[in-house]
Order: sequence, then C-alpha cells, then structure tokens
Amino acid sequence: MAKLSVIAITKNEAANIRACLESVAWADEIIVVDSGSTDLTAEICREFGAQVYVHDWPGFGAQKNRALGYATHEWVFSIDADERVTPELRAAIEAVLRDKTDSCAAYRISRLSSYCGRFMRHSGWYPDHIARLFRRNAARFSDDLVHERLLVEGRIGQLAGELLHYAFTDAEEVLQKINHYSSAGAVMLRRRGRRATLPGAVLRGLWSFIRAYILRAGFLDGREGFMLAVSNAEGTYYRYLKLLLMQETGKEE
Repeated sequence: MAKLSVIAITKNEAANIRACLESVAWADEIIVVDSGSTDLTAEICREFGAQVYVHDWPGFGAQKNRALGYATHEWVFSIDADERVTPELRAAIEAVLRDKTDSCAAYRISRLSSYCGRFMRHSGWYPDHIARLFRRNAARFSDDLVHERLLVEGRIGQLAGELLHYAFTDAEEVLQKINHYSSAGAVMLRRRGRRATLPGAVLRGLWSFIRAYILRAGFLDGREGFMLAVSNAEGTYYRYLKLLLMQETGKEE
C-alpha cells in the first residue's frame, strides 16, 4: 500500500487540533506548519508524532504550500484543524492507497459543514466537493490569501465518505471570521485591480443573502439557514466596504 502524508496549518488551534489529528492518526506522516501559536497547539501535535514547523503567516495558499514542501510520501491529504475524517472516508482513502493501477492525480471529497451546531444540507454549503487527496508531485495550492484552491495536473476522481467541517461553533466565532476573511478578501480584490463603491457593496451583500437563503434553499436549514445567509451578506458587504476604504486611503489594512 502506498504511504500517505497528512498536512495541516495551524495557529492557536488547541481546541480543535486533537480531534482533527485523532481522525488521521493512521497516516504514515503528519506535517504541521504553525504560524506562532501561543496555546498548546504545537505540543498537542507532537503528541501525535507530527513534525511541527513554525513560519510567519503569508496567507492560506502560501502556508499550505510550505506544508506540502515538507511532505515526503507519494500521496498527500490536506486537512484543516476544524475538520475530521470519518471512518467511511478513511476506508475510501485507504482503498486508493492500495490500488496500484489508480490513474487519478487527485480526488474530491464531499465536505459536510456545521454552522453554530447544525450541519447544513443547503445554503450552497452541501455537497461541497473539494480536492484534498492528491499525488504530491501533481498538485499545489493557489497563492490566494484566503479561499485557496488546489491546482491539479491530471484527472480528478471522487471519493466516497464525507469530511466533517466544524466551521463556526458560535456567534463569536462567526463575527471573528467575518472580520478576518473580509479583510483578506479585500486585499485580494485590490491586488487584482478590482474597484468598489458603497452602493455596490450594499447590493453585493443583498445578493449574497438572496442567493444563499432563497436560490440555494437556505430556508430549509431552519434558523441557522437564515443566520448563515445574514453572515454571508455581512461578509460580502464588509469585503467591498474595506476595499472602498483601501481605495481612498491607498493602504492595505
């Protein structure tokens, strides 16, 4: 059976990383790139035999490429600290590792994400097919500051099983991530030469709500579906509002 490297990036993930690594402890190698955690993240990772490397923070894509650079095995699985591999997904991954005739360069996985305690089956969140299992020499991550993508050379297959994603545990975390991701998103837009106006920011936020809650049936996710649609709208609005302010000040904040 081919060997597997698991890679992860962290910062102050002590509340999440133990359950994450427990779900992949069967891998042959675990690589963690940490960006200066001040909690017990690094110590917990080392409990699982992980190789921990500390680097500054260049953005999600570049940091994941750093982690990929430390991997040594043919197959790589990328996981975030707030994700968990289910037993069904583990079995599907191991089947790929055993198949010597496999011709895929990477595999997509269906990710099931939770929002404030509820797994979301609509709202544009499910099924969320993401490429996470790949041959080390056939893929790399985009250099995006946030919402990075795996760039694959070759055929991409689909795995059975699901990757569980505990995306937002409570309202406090929602607000923190809205602020963080909207700032990074605004910087990305500015570097790509995009422009923003205040009416445009408002309309984009409104469209984000309509798309998630109505067009993508977020109303079927109950109270949390409405909450998610509102937070999507806020994130979009603030991303373009921050871009507008960057245009006026000439600074990336």
